[in-house]
Amino acid sequence: VMSNNDGCVIARSAEMKAMEISMGTPAYQLEGLRRRGVIHLLSSNYELYGDMSARLAQLLRDTCPEVAPYSIDEMFIYLDGLSDTQCQALGTALRRRIRRYLGLPVCIGLAPTHTLAKLANHLAKKQPHYAGVCLLHGESATTQAVLKQLPVSDVWGVGRRLAERLAVSGIRTAWDLREHDPKRLRKRFSVVLARTALELRGTPCLELNAVEQPRQRIMTSRSFGKTTGVKEELHAALRRHAQRSAEKLRQQGSLARAVLLFLNTNRHRKDQPQLSPSTMIPLEAPTDDTRAILEAVREGLDQMYRPGFQFMKAGVMLLDLVDAQQYQLSLLQPTTKAHPHLMKAVDEINQKMGQGTLRFGMTDADAPWQLRCEHRSRRYTTCWDELMEAGTHPGAIAAARVKREQQRLAGGKRLAKARANGF
Repeated sequence: VMSNNDGCVIARSAEMKAMEISMGTPAYQLEGLRRRGVIHLLSSNYELYGDMSARLAQLLRDTCPEVAPYSIDEMFIYLDGLSDTQCQALGTALRRRIRRYLGLPVCIGLAPTHTLAKLANHLAKKQPHYAGVCLLHGESATTQAVLKQLPVSDVWGVGRRLAERLAVSGIRTAWDLREHDPKRLRKRFSVVLARTALELRGTPCLELNAVEQPRQRIMTSRSFGKTTGVKEELHAALRRHAQRSAEKLRQQGSLARAVLLFLNTNRHRKDQPQLSPSTMIPLEAPTDDTRAILEAVREGLDQMYRPGFQFMKAGVMLLDLVDAQQYQLSLLQPTTKAHPHLMKAVDEINQKMGQGTLRFGMTDADAPWQLRCEHRSRRYTTCWDELMEAGTHPGAIAAARVKREQQRLAGGKRLAKARANGF
């Protein structure tokens, strides 16, 4: 799977990993393999991924009392009070049910802490004898053997640079980290790393199931399929991002007091002039109305646009957010023409019929700023025009249509013959 604008590889199958194709490989370097049919390259299909992720979360909630989504393809479930045997059986049943209802191949890691659960999930993927479900304990011999072989850089939350710093202190494996003094880790590195070490021992320290705090800023930005310096095209891109940000704002139940806009040229093109303008437009009153935000976008673009530059990226950020239910009005605040029912109707239609079904202003699907998705798979679950068709192979439907047409013609000939015979 490729990144935005089909730029580089961001996800790989086991077969591609075996070919030693690394993450971040530019897509153009793999074009020869794709043309020969050795590999398949797919554009990112976030609409499909997001829908399947939501379906997975709902399926888990139907079975488990507490679910904490961690990312679009990872979720934590909490099984307090169950024995090891019950956890193992539930994991096996969940894996089978997910495959049957959603067709998703998943692996499940079971452990007393989040960090060990991530490790157990890794083992479930890599070692076939676990059959997709792995259970680890903090003090078990299996866990200790795995930690002694695992590089510290593979521990959840430990990146490459931190691993290099840990290596200077003699911490090269997950076992070294586990056995290190948490107080010294906290003093020299961070409290998060000290908690990670305790989690490797089986002591729960991380809380992911706490109530999610509302975001203090909301941003939508995208790179363009092609660079552009046309003001109207930049305005169209910023309008699209502003509408998406406003939708996120309403979903959170917040109001924005300011709008930040920015544009970026391609910093890798040293042969082109560089510019990264930005501007912030205060709003007259806190709002979640898309139209007020779009007016701020128009004003901001007029302020920061400079001709003669080819821009590669645009973004909109909503700032200084307040709770829509607890915001206190001012006596001197100007009266705004907010229409919450209109915004609610737009959101409900887009949620039901697909994102972007209703939007403010016309958008050219072939505009240069649109994302390049030349190899996107079909949006089977969210787009009426791309629903999956029943058939055993790609030509099955066409063959069935030909057969029905032949049957219709044969039936017409029999009817004409019967009439000719006087029946």
